[in-house]
Amino acid sequence: MTLQLADRWFERRRIDDDITLLWEPFVDPLGRCNIWHVRGRERDLLVDSGMGIASLRDAAADLFEGSLVAVATHSHFDHVGSMHEFPDRVIHRLEADLLAAPGDDRSLKVADIDKDFRDYLAEVGYPLDSEWLITALPTADYDPAAWTTPPAPATRTVDDGDVVDLGDRSFEVLHLPGHSPGSMGLWEAATGTLFSGDAVYDGPLLDRLPESDIAAYMTTMHRLRELPVTVVHAGHDPSFGRTRLAEIADRFIAHGGYVPEA
Repeated sequence: MTLQLADRWFERRRIDDDITLLWEPFVDPLGRCNIWHVRGRERDLLVDSGMGIASLRDAAADLFEGSLVAVATHSHFDHVGSMHEFPDRVIHRLEADLLAAPGDDRSLKVADIDKDFRDYLAEVGYPLDSEWLITALPTADYDPAAWTTPPAPATRTVDDGDVVDLGDRSFEVLHLPGHSPGSMGLWEAATGTLFSGDAVYDGPLLDRLPESDIAAYMTTMHRLRELPVTVVHAGHDPSFGRTRLAEIADRFIAHGGYVPEA
């Protein structure tokens, strides 16, 4: 399969005066992470960083002119690929080792993914029908077989209740395990804004990964169900409000895990 050449690797959309969404349109939906930039008075916030296939820092240099803290909601490959490009890096303490040493078993080639796992992904709504997890190349000489996740040791580890302070905005760390042991969200009570990572999003939730924990995920869903959110900016798929959050959580709790909607 010959991959096309992308005109540009990242797209972006301004959400409001402070928040910008970036994403990689040529990445398969499985790995197409939402990348959030939040403007602050003293420093900016980056929530997750995508696949690292092309330089995020170069592509959005106009957004990254000042001081910035890059937060990884968890250590999965689609969220931490460009973390190494930012000197101030934050992750939950339970996944700091994986950020520092991601391993060399990650691949963009679909055939390298275990077939049983591919069957599971197809069952929940992520069919992998192409040769690669990308549909284009960022540059003509890019070799997708050489892709890897560079090490990016955390400069700060956090746990539930810790705070990420931007000067005029303050986000509380919520430990939201289940999808992965150190999955976390960033909660701004003053505005009802939650950056939820992959703990919850409006799409196929992956709760049967080797590192997932259904019991912990159930506890997380109960916690999210009671959170007085105005808006959830998630790790994948469109943002949503409190009513949709309750629907997603209630369905997960009722079925004892994620079940695709009819």
